[in-house]
Amino acid sequence: MTAADSVAPLDLLRTMRLIREAELRLAQLFADGEVPGFIHLSVGQEGVAAGVCAALGPADTLASNHRGHGHALAKGLDLERFFLEIMGKAEGMCKGRGGSMHVADAAVGMLGANGIVGAGLPIAVGSALAHQVKKSGAVAAVFFGDGALAEGVMHESFNLASIWRLPVLFVCENNGWSEFSPTARQLAATPTALAESHKIIARSIDGNDVIAVHDAARALVSEIRSAGGPRFLECRTTRVRGHFEGDPQKYRDAVDAARSEDDPIGRLERRLAADGVPAADIKSAERDAIARVDAAVARARAGAAPTFDAALRDVYANTEARP
Repeated sequence: MTAADSVAPLDLLRTMRLIREAELRLAQLFADGEVPGFIHLSVGQEGVAAGVCAALGPADTLASNHRGHGHALAKGLDLERFFLEIMGKAEGMCKGRGGSMHVADAAVGMLGANGIVGAGLPIAVGSALAHQVKKSGAVAAVFFGDGALAEGVMHESFNLASIWRLPVLFVCENNGWSEFSPTARQLAATPTALAESHKIIARSIDGNDVIAVHDAARALVSEIRSAGGPRFLECRTTRVRGHFEGDPQKYRDAVDAARSEDDPIGRLERRLAADGVPAADIKSAERDAIARVDAAVARARAGAAPTFDAALRDVYANTEARP
């Protein structure tokens, strides 16, 4: 299996725009009571999902975290089934059972989002082991926040991946906050130092520069395929919204227009304009994303609610009396 070809910047913009518009609509739907449970948005972090997933191939697998909408869409999940799932409908890819924090679709290699901090790490390591045993040439990638670096399972995952030289790409989305606490108060070492302590080659980049993310991810994935062993990529980015929707964010200053220069979408749009890309092509990325999201939401609203019996199926063991 060869390294993925470089993706055109305009295509990266389209992916980021789709993620942004989908999440802004989810925020509205959640506020209106149309989305059950909690949701955690990645607004401001779209460059990481788009850049990394564009470096992966169809056979590569991906494990995510609680802030995983962008990862799922960038890996190729069907947009309509995505909204059906998060809105709890029977036609969703997990039949409405998974919701926001457990979106999964094995058909595109999406192993699932996860509500437990750091829990995607061992899942990706296990998938990487399967790739290695099968000699498939595929890579397993995993997204996690800086807060996961304080979890013991991170060390276990790094250690196994390093010892067994597993084909796994560890991607840390360092948005500066471990839930409600600054990263500096949670970690005694830098993210790259933690990876390097396990003899894992590590890089740290500006996660709001989607082209830089894509180039770094392509290089690391290529190294994994050719030389074997894990790699670590820290993407420094910005979490614009709260830890969860409804978070009053009293623990930090408001993210305002003064930080707009860090927005990955705006940065790429300015770069494309400077490179001579027609304004109409740039604007079409936003217009097309909105149209696709409108259609997906309309389909999800028309979806069927799961029956109680169907919701319980395959969840609980048979409790009937046995002879």
